Amino acid sequence: MKRVIGIGNALTDMLVNLANDEVLEQYQLAKGSMSLVDSQLQTEISKAVAGCPYSLSLGGSAGNTIRAMARLGIETGFIGKVGDDTTGDFYEQALRNIGVKPYILRSEHRSGKCVSLVSTDGERTLVTHLGAAAELHRNDIDPAVFDGYDCLYVEGYLVQDHDLIESTMQKAKARGLRIAIDLASFNVVEENRDFLHRLVHSYVDILFANEDEARAFTGEQEPLNALQEISRMCELAVVKIGVRGALIKRGDEVVHVGIMAAAKRVDTTGAGDFYAAGFMAALCNGLSLRQCGTIGAIAAGKVIEVVGTTFGEEAWQEIHTLAERVKSDKYLF
Repeated sequence: MKRVIGIGNALTDMLVNLANDEVLEQYQLAKGSMSLVDSQLQTEISKAVAGCPYSLSLGGSAGNTIRAMARLGIETGFIGKVGDDTTGDFYEQALRNIGVKPYILRSEHRSGKCVSLVSTDGERTLVTHLGAAAELHRNDIDPAVFDGYDCLYVEGYLVQDHDLIESTMQKAKARGLRIAIDLASFNVVEENRDFLHRLVHSYVDILFANEDEARAFTGEQEPLNALQEISRMCELAVVKIGVRGALIKRGDEVVHVGIMAAAKRVDTTGAGDFYAAGFMAALCNGLSLRQCGTIGAIAAGKVIEVVGTTFGEEAWQEIHTLAERVKSDKYLF
């Protein structure tokens, strides 16, 4: 497995640093959740946090993972839909600039946006208006797009469109690709649990979930029990357990990998996406499960030190240096 193509919501992120959680309570937003809203409500919430510090960056869960994998040296592509606007132009060009091959469709509607409300403890609550991203449909996916790739990485948020996500997995499997999915958000899992079970049983080889998502998916309260349950459905299961690291299972092998302590916990936006990127990049390089988990932890540890998912060359160089130490078994958690 050397080449990975992702599919997900092509979004631009607006990252807002909150002084307190009053806006979450005002709009009944569960802390740490992702809510799909219309443009009007998203605008209203944006106005409610006007005056708070904010920044803009490329977003989307699978997009984050694929871009980070490209920076880690993996050949990648990305499928998504944006508006026929300057935001869409920016999104597509930004993919090209970092070596991701874009398979970007266009819509007459404006490009999608995610408002990421970052609490003082670094936890983020997502308020998403998909815009053009929601118009990606099963008939948009030409099976030939999968030629030349070994794995399809699927954003769990796409489960909102059952037809799209299942059809895409079917097409990729027919072309011989393995399937990886990140479960995205506990509330999305709760709303689509039965469908996700069938999807994972039928198509998925690699599954990523955090503790809340794993609990919602399996009904098991203990992460290790949830890991065991997930591993019965797919080849490789990863359950991230916050500051305690991650549990990983493939066949009879079970590994617990710790975290890389961040210099400062600023914003958890993209932490799970970057963990998956580091893990998948290591997997593509044929490394052990412990090495995969360690490189995933390194990438996640770096991204929570900044607001958003964009950081400078110095940080990327540090990630590459640490990854090389992991490959020689000199730096394992």
